[in-house]
Amino acid sequence: MFAWFERRLDPYPAEAPQMPPRGLWRFIVHFTRGAWGFMLGMAACSALIALAEVVLFGYLGDLVDKLSQADRASFWATEGNRLLIMGALLVIALPVLQVIFSLLMHQTLMGNLPQRIRWQAHRYLLRQSMSYFQDEFAGRIAAKLMQTALAVREVAMKFMDVLVYVGVYFLGAIWLAASTDGWLALPFVTWGLAYAVLLRWLIPRIGRVSEAQADARAVMTGRVVDSYTNISTVKLFSHSSREESYVRDSMDGFLQTVHGQMRLASVQNILLAALNSALTFAVTALGLWLWTRGQVEVGALAVAIPLALRLSNMSHWIMWEFAGLFENIGTVRDGIGSLSLPRMVVDAPQARALDVTRGEVAFHDVTFRYGEPAEGRPDAVLDGLTLTIRPGERIGLVGRSGAGKSTLVNLLLRFHDVESGRITIDGQDIAQVTQESLRAAIGVVTQDTSLLHRSIRDNIAYGRPDASDAEIARAAELAEAGAFIPGLGDTRGRRGYQAHVGERGVKLSGGQRQRIAIARVLLKDAPILILDEATSALDSEVEAAIQSQLESLMRDKTVIAIAHRLSTIARMDRLVVMERGRIVEQGSHAELLARGGIYAGLWARQSGGFLEDDASESDEGREFPLEPRSVLA
Repeated sequence: MFAWFERRLDPYPAEAPQMPPRGLWRFIVHFTRGAWGFMLGMAACSALIALAEVVLFGYLGDLVDKLSQADRASFWATEGNRLLIMGALLVIALPVLQVIFSLLMHQTLMGNLPQRIRWQAHRYLLRQSMSYFQDEFAGRIAAKLMQTALAVREVAMKFMDVLVYVGVYFLGAIWLAASTDGWLALPFVTWGLAYAVLLRWLIPRIGRVSEAQADARAVMTGRVVDSYTNISTVKLFSHSSREESYVRDSMDGFLQTVHGQMRLASVQNILLAALNSALTFAVTALGLWLWTRGQVEVGALAVAIPLALRLSNMSHWIMWEFAGLFENIGTVRDGIGSLSLPRMVVDAPQARALDVTRGEVAFHDVTFRYGEPAEGRPDAVLDGLTLTIRPGERIGLVGRSGAGKSTLVNLLLRFHDVESGRITIDGQDIAQVTQESLRAAIGVVTQDTSLLHRSIRDNIAYGRPDASDAEIARAAELAEAGAFIPGLGDTRGRRGYQAHVGERGVKLSGGQRQRIAIARVLLKDAPILILDEATSALDSEVEAAIQSQLESLMRDKTVIAIAHRLSTIARMDRLVVMERGRIVEQGSHAELLARGGIYAGLWARQSGGFLEDDASESDEGREFPLEPRSVLA
C-alpha cells in the first residue's frame, strides 16, 4: 500500500526544463504541475475531517440535552439509529479519511514533491550560462536550490491542507454556535475578526524576516563552502583567523534575522494567549447568562465551551502554520531571484545537431565585449576578428594577457554569444546548432584542470561514458597516467581506478590531474581539439614523455593551442599572434622570426619560456628591471 502511493507522483519528470516564472504563485504552480490532483485529494480529505469533527461536536450537545430529558427505557429505541450513524462516522469514516489523507501527504507528496522540484530546478541550472556560475558561490546556489524546493512544497501543501481545514472548522463552529442561539456565535465572530487582524499585522512581518533569513542562510552556506573548497589556499596563506572572521560576519547577519523572527514569535504567543483567554471567558459567561434566562439548553453550553477551548488550542497551531506558510513564502521569493533567471546563451529555435565532416573552423568579423556598464561601453575584447582554420590544421595562439586568446576559445565553445559576426564549423553557424552537439565535437584540455569528486575511472570515462575498461586503461597509458593510478587509494579503501580523487581532484598533484584530463580527452576523440596550457602542470620529464602522445592526440584533428611557453607551440602549422582583440601576425615559427615583428620580440624576451607582460615606455627609466611573469589569457 505504501509503495503504491509512493509511485503515484513521478519525482523525476522527463519534460525539458523551462525557465521558472518570476511571479510568486506562477513560480509555485510551475513547480507543482502534476501534483495538484493529489493535493486537491488531500484538501478534500482535510475538509471532510473538519466537517466530521464539527458534526460530532454538534451531536454531542444534542445528546446531552436528550440524556437530561429522555426515558431510559425507550432511549435506545428512539436514539439508537443516530448513535449508530455517529459511531460509524467516528470509528470508520474518520479513520478512513485520516488514512487516505496521511498516505497522500506522507507517501505521495512529502518526499516526491520536493525531489521533483529539485530535479526540475537542477536540470534548468545545469543548462545555465557560464556567466551565471561565475557570478555566484556554488554553495549559495546549492543552498537556494535545496531550501526553495522544501519551501515550495510547504507553501502549496499548507494552502491545500491548513487553510481548508481551518476555514471549514471555523465556519462550522460559528454555524454550530449560531444554530443554538445567535448571541452565542458573537464571541466566536469577534475572536475570528481579532485573530484575522493579528494575522494581518504579524504575518507580513514574518514573511519579510524570512526572506531576509533565507538570503542570509544562503550567504552563510556559500561562505562556509567557499572556505572548505579553497582550504589549501587558506592554509598556505595562514588565514584561518581571517576566514573565521569572514564566515562569522555572515553568521552574525543570519543570527540577526533569527533574533527578529523570535521576537515576532514572542509577540505572537503573548497576544494570542490573551485573545484565547478572552474567547473562553466570553463564551462561558455569555452561555451561562443565556442559560439562566432560559434561552439555551445545557447541551448548547456542552458544545460551545469545549469548542472555544478547542479553537484556543488550535489557534496556536494555526498561527504557527500561518507563520510557517509566510516564512516559506519569503524563502520562495528569495529563491526566485536565483532560480528564475534567463539563460544568456540558448539554443536557437529548431537548432539542429552539428555535423562535423572536415573540421574547418572560421571566425567571421567577430566582435565581443564582456557586459555593458551603466556609463559607457567597455572596449571590445575581440574587435572585428576574422580567422579561418583549415581542416586538420594546427594553430597556436600567441599574445600577452588580455589579448583575447581564451575569449576566442570560449566563444568557439559558445560559453558566450558574439556581439556581431559569426563563427562557423564546416560552414555551419554555431549559433544555429545545439550546444550539446557543439561541445561534443570539441575536446578541451585546460590549464585549470577540474576533476569530479568521483573515481579515476569515472573521470576518464567522462570523455566517453560507454567506453570499456580496456579503452579507459589504454587512454590512461597514452596520457602517461597508467603508472601512478594503481598506487592511488582513498580513505574508504578503494584502490586504483576506483579510488576517488576528492573535490576538484584535490587528492592528486597538478601533474596527475593534468594527465587524467588528457586521458579524458584522448578517450573522447573529438574532431576539434583545444589545448589551453595543456602541459603547464607537468614537469619537464613528464612533458617530454607525453609530447609524442599529444602528437597522436592531434593527428587528423583541427587544433587550437594556447601556451605561455612559446617553445611548446613553435611546431604548430601556423602561429596566430593576437594583440588587443585583433590578429596582428600569422605564419610559421620560422617565418615570424624572420619577419622580426611582434612574435620575434616576444620570443627574444622570453624568460624561462614564458612571456612578459607589457612594459610601458616609462619602465625604461626604472632602476630595477621588471620581473618576468607568466601571462594569463
